[in-house]
Amino acid sequence: CMDDDDLRRGRPTVHKAFDEATALLVGDALQTRAFEILANAQCDADMRIAMVRALATASGSRGMAGGQAIDLESVGKRLDLAGLKQMHAMKTGALLSCSVELGGIAAQLSAIQMQHLKEYSEALGLAFQIVDDILDVTADSQTLGKTAGKDAANDKPTYVSLMGLDYAKKAAKELQETAIASLESFGAKADALKDLALLVVNRGK
Repeated sequence: CMDDDDLRRGRPTVHKAFDEATALLVGDALQTRAFEILANAQCDADMRIAMVRALATASGSRGMAGGQAIDLESVGKRLDLAGLKQMHAMKTGALLSCSVELGGIAAQLSAIQMQHLKEYSEALGLAFQIVDDILDVTADSQTLGKTAGKDAANDKPTYVSLMGLDYAKKAAKELQETAIASLESFGAKADALKDLALLVVNRGK
């Protein structure tokens, strides 16, 4: 309901299909369900604590919630590139990075391996958001799964509005390459993550 969009993934948003109170409660319920799943995971206590801590950090003021607050505050304002990157790293990238981090924790990876996963997920999270900005101006609502042109209509800062379409496309491609290169040490075990990086940047084509 914060974006006040009619569509998400091609279907009416919860606050449109029902109401804003229901949308907020559903969001709260889903987030607390995620913590419940991690707290009940069939692993040792230290691992459960590490996973819960990772999700809490990614969800809170230093992650998604903080990034969303910046996003709401930035409407009608002009962020510089560093500010835009920071907003996206918190709003979109934090939870994506967390999902990758949780897999690394469960697999008991080394500190170096976890750093490689962090580099991958941070690059992928930013690439995802840049492609989202690109599709907002190049795709129709059916392809995008949400109302096309909404960011421009709401005067929200995006990579396209700040740097132009060509720069945004180049940046997304470079981030895709960075993400894939970060997985080199994992070999074939990381093929699914490499495919995800290709999918994220190539969606809508």
